[in-house]
Amino acid sequence: MCGIVGYVGTEDAKEILLRGLEKLEYRGYDSAGIAIANDDGIHVYKEKGRIATLRESVDESEAGMIGIGHTRWATHGAPSQLNAHPHQSTTARYTIVHNGVIENYEYIRREHLPHVEMVSETDTEIIVQLVEKFASEGSETEEAFRKALSVLKGSYATALLDLEDPDTIYVGKNKSPLLIGLSDGVNVVASDAMAMLQVTNEFVEIMDEEIVTVTREKAVIKTLDGEEVTRDPYVAEIDSTDIEKGTYPHYMLKEIDEQPFVIRNIITKYKDADDSIKLDEQVRQAVIDADRIYIIAAGTSYHAGLVGKELIEKIANIPVETHIASEFLYNMPLLSKKPLFIFISQSGETADSRGVLVNVKKLGHKTLTITNVPGSTLSREADHTLHTYAGPEIAVASTKAYTAQMAVLAIMAVDAARAAGVEMDFDPLQELGIVANAMEIFTEQKDVLEEIARDYLSVARSCFFIGRSMDYHVCLEGALKLKEISYIQAEGFAGGELKHGTIALIEEGTPVVGLATQEAVHLNLRGNMKEVVARGAYPCMISMEGFAEEDDKIVIPKVHDYLTPLVSVIPMQLISYYAALHRGCDVDKPRNLAKSVTVE
Repeated sequence: MCGIVGYVGTEDAKEILLRGLEKLEYRGYDSAGIAIANDDGIHVYKEKGRIATLRESVDESEAGMIGIGHTRWATHGAPSQLNAHPHQSTTARYTIVHNGVIENYEYIRREHLPHVEMVSETDTEIIVQLVEKFASEGSETEEAFRKALSVLKGSYATALLDLEDPDTIYVGKNKSPLLIGLSDGVNVVASDAMAMLQVTNEFVEIMDEEIVTVTREKAVIKTLDGEEVTRDPYVAEIDSTDIEKGTYPHYMLKEIDEQPFVIRNIITKYKDADDSIKLDEQVRQAVIDADRIYIIAAGTSYHAGLVGKELIEKIANIPVETHIASEFLYNMPLLSKKPLFIFISQSGETADSRGVLVNVKKLGHKTLTITNVPGSTLSREADHTLHTYAGPEIAVASTKAYTAQMAVLAIMAVDAARAAGVEMDFDPLQELGIVANAMEIFTEQKDVLEEIARDYLSVARSCFFIGRSMDYHVCLEGALKLKEISYIQAEGFAGGELKHGTIALIEEGTPVVGLATQEAVHLNLRGNMKEVVARGAYPCMISMEGFAEEDDKIVIPKVHDYLTPLVSVIPMQLISYYAALHRGCDVDKPRNLAKSVTVE
């Protein structure tokens, strides 16, 4: 949530910052702002709304070779120009941008800044006022910055400009992600490498409780205790064309269409020369040594984890529990003797999941992250990482990351089973190839799915998704997609649970999507659909080839039972996309949501 960019170099920073913020808009789009420093001072421009609105307000004639920028997802204080970043200290000497949440900001305001009149409602302003306070007491800026960060409790990624030192950006981080980008005579700051690929592809990770002084010549990393740190840079392996929409009207549609390619890429990455599964031996051993696996995730990744639980238990015979990260963080259950914790996160920066990771590492338990971003916080701090190879996912509503996560979980489950000597006739790499082909059928039948969205959802106020077994887990994801981007009240239910209360909500014309891809329970699900139709529901049946019926609206090609969720979710993704499109919603940037959830 929220995104930071910074630039110090030899060119005008203004356009570089704006373009960087456009790449980070998926992280927050309630408001945005930039600050440019030049001989005339520090010039701040900020607006409520999108980067396009900010761009219109920036004085084109104002130039400077150093600056910082921010796109905001509101936590403290409503979305407004006043609460937008950057924020300045009372004398305007210091200017700051900040991601995260300062948990003790009320205490700091009361104990350290009782006589300072705050301009905004944000916790961020506390930081810049605190820096100025320590500077006014005689500290040099770096020391004042270090003192201020030492007082903070909570999460922060922050960048600071000093009017009296207009060649330096002061950077600090704790829990929230932040990178330094390096180039010849130019250095940059970014929450995500993709924001500054226009300048460099060489980045240095900043660790928690470190500060960095960034000039055009160098970036010096120190701990909050003042000890200098040396860390090698890495090359961000991101193709800049991967983060462009190309001919697509929306990132979400592009990313839905990319799913067959993603699955084939996963096959390639996890296939050894002899066509066996290629997996790190330490990961394999961690899985088979576990007496119970705990999958920790949130949102769409949690839904992938529910499918993963079934895959691991059915294929590898290892007990699995799937938990919502924010609940597990403060309500840890009794654990087994030899647990393995698997953290699933598209961004690898999910704050609640990281909180659980920190806690279980203190207990000495093994940890594995499944993520789309190998250099992310969860990847870096876990014992092991499995990469999903989905490529950058920009749309807030996750699509290709979800199917990629399930594919990797299936591969991991089979690898563990084979390592334990379990005989099976299920080859995940071969079966995933069939899945990729089946996915393509839906990416080529968009007109049919658009018509379904128009018929069922153009005026709907609510919609229910029902399924059984793994289909139920997919229904949870289908409902999430619809509510995320179309704002239709949508819920996913186990088919048999409808009669235990929820069927009371069915009225004439209520859309109900039924999913039946599991042979053992598809007849039961059809019975549930008849129950809702008898009460006036408008049914849309999705089934699998082999036991489809004449009135079914969508029939997915035959794939292995274990892998049906990878295919059956795609029509749900596309129906949600077209429902949002026809209702005039912002598909890629739904209200109140952000892509990378870096606050608890």
